[in-house]
Amino acid sequence: MMNSPQLSFYRRRALAVTLSVFALGTLSAAHAGHDTPSTSTLSPVDAANPLVGTAPLDRKEFIGNAPPPGEPLYSGMTSPGASLPQSSTDAAPVNINADLSFATGVPVAYAYGRPAMIGFTGGGSTYGARAAPMIMPVVGDWTVPPDYASSYYDKATEKASPGYYAVDLATFHTRAELTVTQWTSLMRFTFPDSHRSNVVVNLRRGGGDVAVVGDRTITGVDKGSRGNHDADGPYFIAEFSRPFAAFGTFHADVNDKGEGLGREDIQTGQRTVSGNYAGAYVTFDTKDGDQVLVRIAHGHSADEAAQRLHAADADFDSVHRKARAAWAQLFDRVEVTGGTPKQRALFYSTLYHSFASPRVVARKGEHYTDAKGQLQVAAYDLYSPVPYWDTGRNQIALLMLLQPKVVQDIMRSELERAREHGYMNTSFHGDHAVFLYDGAMQRGIPFDYAGAYEVLRKNATDPKGPRGYLAEYDKNGWISDIVPPGNPSPPYAGGKAGVATTLEYAWDDHALADLARRLGKKDDAAMFERRAGNYRNVFDPSVGFFRGRTDDGKWISPFDPAEPYYNFMMKEGSGWSTLWLVPHDVQGLMNLLGGRDAFNAKLDTFFNTPYAPKGICRDCTGVIGQYVQGNQPDQQAAYLYAWSGQPWKTQALTRRILADLYGSDATGYGYPGMDDQGSTSSWYVLSAMGFYPVDPATPDYIIGSPIFDRVRLHLGNDKVFEIDAKNNSERNIYIQSATLNGKPWTKPWFSHADIANGAKLELTMGPEPSQTWGSNPHDAPASMSPPAATH
Repeated sequence: MMNSPQLSFYRRRALAVTLSVFALGTLSAAHAGHDTPSTSTLSPVDAANPLVGTAPLDRKEFIGNAPPPGEPLYSGMTSPGASLPQSSTDAAPVNINADLSFATGVPVAYAYGRPAMIGFTGGGSTYGARAAPMIMPVVGDWTVPPDYASSYYDKATEKASPGYYAVDLATFHTRAELTVTQWTSLMRFTFPDSHRSNVVVNLRRGGGDVAVVGDRTITGVDKGSRGNHDADGPYFIAEFSRPFAAFGTFHADVNDKGEGLGREDIQTGQRTVSGNYAGAYVTFDTKDGDQVLVRIAHGHSADEAAQRLHAADADFDSVHRKARAAWAQLFDRVEVTGGTPKQRALFYSTLYHSFASPRVVARKGEHYTDAKGQLQVAAYDLYSPVPYWDTGRNQIALLMLLQPKVVQDIMRSELERAREHGYMNTSFHGDHAVFLYDGAMQRGIPFDYAGAYEVLRKNATDPKGPRGYLAEYDKNGWISDIVPPGNPSPPYAGGKAGVATTLEYAWDDHALADLARRLGKKDDAAMFERRAGNYRNVFDPSVGFFRGRTDDGKWISPFDPAEPYYNFMMKEGSGWSTLWLVPHDVQGLMNLLGGRDAFNAKLDTFFNTPYAPKGICRDCTGVIGQYVQGNQPDQQAAYLYAWSGQPWKTQALTRRILADLYGSDATGYGYPGMDDQGSTSSWYVLSAMGFYPVDPATPDYIIGSPIFDRVRLHLGNDKVFEIDAKNNSERNIYIQSATLNGKPWTKPWFSHADIANGAKLELTMGPEPSQTWGSNPHDAPASMSPPAATH
């Protein structure tokens, strides 16, 4: 027979299960088709669910041949934890012990399918699996990490909403709730009746120092690799809402492989400890329903951590309300009408994840530590580095629409950091910071572009800078590849990705040429424009694909464009997916492929050839034919029909991707691949509204097919850009005609200048493709190259 605490816990859980089943039934019924607006429609902030992105797709036709045996399939790897927009902190659940191993390429903290929770973190790590300290409520026996005392948890009790996360830990009959301020995480634990209600607080594998202070506080400093790199700092303070009855410290020697009892160094009543997994446990005597609030803050010093903690609101419910209000204010800038409840939920959930990066390092007037370790006062809102290989392709354009003032601060942060380090921040292959600056300049966002250009130019011309293989690229006009011994697929991780890197650099150079031209630097503009055509040097006309070359210029053989590679010729993709990586010169690529008809035939083949390589690309999930939505290199491909006179195919494909490759799994939370700090999410947000920036360095947006009847986008200048899709439905996906501000609009794209002062784009939708709207060659978007001469 269960005691009263167990009964009360399971009554709560039974009620949650009942409500969950009811909610799932309601949502499933709404999937049938478009619904009409009603008073019962959830508000944007209530529609958003941070659990979206934490699960993988589960239908074989969408996941290709990944994963290999013994590895998890890639999900969005997003955090379901509590955060704020561009949050400095992420109060997050952890159900993956990344200290021991992780199989997804990055140390992600949470996966929806994992059944046991090992703790919660309140740090600011981008991927929270190494954030510290780890905090876990444990009733009864507990064990020294890395052997965490884990708890099963019931999915029916798990709730995530913007600024809030909660779950019932079934093993310990304890409920955990999380919320955040800008610099603090709040964790509220509701315990059962027990004399042994513990909270275990520990650093991670790298270790450090931990101290118990008085009867309510634990402090520490992370001396591992995590603390040295996170913007929120390595010092922490955790303050409890009530005195603990007992306490002690512990640590684990990661080099000790011995077995047996009593080897853990646990010291009851001791206040300080150092070493790997250094931590402290505190014990409370609780009645059923007693709550313990833990507040955590980080800093670059113990004083800074304490100041941040004590400057913040200490009331959990008040903090939750403020966090929710912050998200509501942001979401209200994007109003959507129509669509299904599931589509609106996916839209606002992906919009939520779009603001995962960059993170705030310091608000104006706050202290931060610069590259030399010196304490500074922020003269503006300072942001962390932008992950350009990912979000530089789409999210930065979304920010320019919604938050141009934030974009100014991001550009200033990047430029200041560049002046400290000598070079502009880059991310992965490519040098895509220039997309941010050129795109912002063309959208009329004020900035010191001349100052930024100096550093961007240095990146592009200094062989000692961050552009790998720059001397080779500059000399030959392309980057060679090293042929690895044996079979390079499954992916060869040690190569140069010469083809993909050449294409990325050419794209960068085109944007840099434009920036130079706008600043009156004609010679530079001409030089970079020449280099922008370097992509042609890795195109092999005999096979119709971009193809790797050895250092003597010979084409690498054998070559199979369907085989995915990691760093051999391509970057996390195949020859098929890399073929479309010329966003700055789609017309030039069309010329290489033989003109409009040949280009369309090649695109059709791309989307219709079954994905069946011999090698495994772990990142390559979310497939339609050879197309891979789950990784960046070809995510613009569906929009390229706008250049080739068949925009109705873009309309059909974008609707298909939105419907099949997001949330189509059993949970409804599945992503086609890693979100990469907001990139995959931003693709959904922009495409669901009906447009996408194929080249964010330009001010142009390519029109797709909106899934909503109406979109009202409140721009950063307080003007409104409205998209009305008349007769829109799951069947009526094709644009028949369009007007912009009441005038006929025949182009399958629009520019930022067309909407900057407010605009209304009206689309008349129908069930069959219009082969005339948007098909005229004169209506195609701009490209670097003119059409090839016809004979």
